[in-house]
Amino acid sequence: MKLGRAVLALLLLAPWVVRAVEPISLGLALAGVLTGYISYPRLYCLFAECCGQKRSLSREALQKDLDKKLFGQHLAKKVILNAVSGFLSNPRPKKPLTLSLHGWTGTGKNFVSKIIAENIYEGGLNSDYVHLFVATLHFPHASNITLYKDQLQLWIRGNVSACARSIFIFDEMDKMHAGLIDAIKPFLDYYDVVDEVSYQKAIFIFLSNAGAERITDVALDFWRRGKQREEIKLKDMEHALSVSVFNNRNSGFWHSSLIDRNLIDYFVPFLPLEYKHLKMCIRVEMQARGYEVDEDIISRVAEEMTFFPKEERVFSDKGCKTVHTKLDYYLDD
Repeated sequence: MKLGRAVLALLLLAPWVVRAVEPISLGLALAGVLTGYISYPRLYCLFAECCGQKRSLSREALQKDLDKKLFGQHLAKKVILNAVSGFLSNPRPKKPLTLSLHGWTGTGKNFVSKIIAENIYEGGLNSDYVHLFVATLHFPHASNITLYKDQLQLWIRGNVSACARSIFIFDEMDKMHAGLIDAIKPFLDYYDVVDEVSYQKAIFIFLSNAGAERITDVALDFWRRGKQREEIKLKDMEHALSVSVFNNRNSGFWHSSLIDRNLIDYFVPFLPLEYKHLKMCIRVEMQARGYEVDEDIISRVAEEMTFFPKEERVFSDKGCKTVHTKLDYYLDD
């Protein structure tokens, strides 16, 4: 539990605890509050986050969030909705849920991980039971891979021991040193327990730009043939995507045992966004800031964005990532 929440719980509960357990010393009482187990765990959990307090996932609420906040990603919406709701409704899963999200910057990968976390824990990404690793921040030096492997195993083991439904998010997998992620392979496999800890209810989410070229090739081929992007099926790219990532020397999944042993449940493609999807992002951003929707401003901001391929200008090269900064310029007029 994070210190801030522990202290808040202590300050709120301490007077009641002291009265309830007199003549026990104040020091012992406060120590009991910090552990959360002084015979009043339910009361304690009113003021501090507890693992057992996780939300009962509502499939309808998750679908509403995805429909309202994620644009142009019919494949990702379907896979995430079915995979997450199905996994959480299974009282005895045989392995952790593992999702690998792939696509260009600004297409919604981080946003989806945020939506998943918020639908499971009230604190979302700030929950004590949601853990974010950024490759360039947490694992910067190739020379320290052995140390990183040991630390990663200890961190995951400790947190799953504290809460079986822990969520681990690995961002920038395309920048992670090859071989490092294989350290968590035993935790993702079909084992009931590993060193007396069960990982079967945990969730692992990997985010990567690797494979984006392959995704774009399929999307562009559909566009050139006059077909709707919604006609793209998961089978049109999932296998090719997994092979592409596995053979990408610049990916943290290069020749990874996680792929070789089929431990990634879903490779989720995020399609490059079109002009119409940028307008949807801009519209939602305006509403979130409390501004009246102005279609003229929305069009002007969208037209400021850059697109590719150079001649056809079909897809946004930054997705919706810079929409909020572009919008600042026009809202200040």
